[in-house]
Amino acid sequence: MKNLQAGIQHYTRTWGGITLIAILLLLAPLFLSDFRLSLLGKFLTFAIAAMGMVLIWGFGGMLSLGQGLFFGLGAYALAMYLKLETAQGRLPDFMVWTGLTELPWFWTPFQSPVFAIAMVFIIPTVVAAALGFFVFRSRIQGVYFSIITQALTLLVSTLLIGQQPFTGGTNGLTNLTSIFGYSLASQQTKDVLYMVTVICLIAVYIFCRKLTNSRFGRLLIAMRDDESRVRFLGYNPVVIKTITFAIAAAITGLAGALYVPQVGIISPSTLGVVSLHRNGHLGAVGGRGTLVGAIIGALLVNWGRSTFSEKFPDIWSYFLGALFIAVVLLFPQGIVGTLQTAVTRLRDKLRKSNTTMLDTVASPEASQVD
Repeated sequence: MKNLQAGIQHYTRTWGGITLIAILLLLAPLFLSDFRLSLLGKFLTFAIAAMGMVLIWGFGGMLSLGQGLFFGLGAYALAMYLKLETAQGRLPDFMVWTGLTELPWFWTPFQSPVFAIAMVFIIPTVVAAALGFFVFRSRIQGVYFSIITQALTLLVSTLLIGQQPFTGGTNGLTNLTSIFGYSLASQQTKDVLYMVTVICLIAVYIFCRKLTNSRFGRLLIAMRDDESRVRFLGYNPVVIKTITFAIAAAITGLAGALYVPQVGIISPSTLGVVSLHRNGHLGAVGGRGTLVGAIIGALLVNWGRSTFSEKFPDIWSYFLGALFIAVVLLFPQGIVGTLQTAVTRLRDKLRKSNTTMLDTVASPEASQVD
């Protein structure tokens, strides 16, 4: 019986939060309108991206301002397939408008859905691995690493805008109407996309949880706390950082791919620092070092942004700013991090109180009778 109780307590501490969130998300179609469900699906893609941010920042100590780049690369990879599917064998509309007469060679493989889905993961991973290797090998870290990732994001965004005949320019890839033969306007398709997003969210959480609790995860945390000592012990921080950065990029690319069919458009502005780095702060709101906090932060911030913009269209940004300020001042560890600290302190006090009571009862002085 004690073993069963201990097992239940362990499961509750380890998986209780994500289990509750998963149940609520799976039941959401029963009590949310179609519009709110669509918004929630989009917010969940940001939650997936936020978990990638927490992985590299919260556990690895690498603050990247360029996660929007990987989000956009994953989104563009799937959007290219969706655009070709919408064109139904013809040239995409923006290529016709700019004078192209045949499909560019690098667009041709994206006619295959398998290739497009593979590129959702491969392109962000390769870009992140290449960037990370050269940056980390040079021992660039801190604010300099953040600036480099931000600059690369702005560079790629400018490149996409300048290559209008091949990328759609400022407008990006628009008028995406179907996915794998199913209409994106159909509510049934939207419901399926929402459920796929929930499943991917849970899968990413389990993967990140297993990774951070593994030997590699302990090395990652040790490197965050004292990189010099990790290097002295014989480990190579360049490899650890590069692998982590590449994994986070693949997760963020998946988030971008899930975002595209639910929104129906992808443009260079999505890569911008304001666009996704706003969602990079979600890890700080929920809790920098907690994966559940990334999910809660994503839902809270985006729900607040949507609600405030609907009710206060002229001043909604002030409310959102006040939310961030309140979190920084009142919950410096994030909402979930603060709750975890409070629960730990309460548990320690109760344990200490019980120990003191037992010591008092068992002491010889307590057992003497006058």
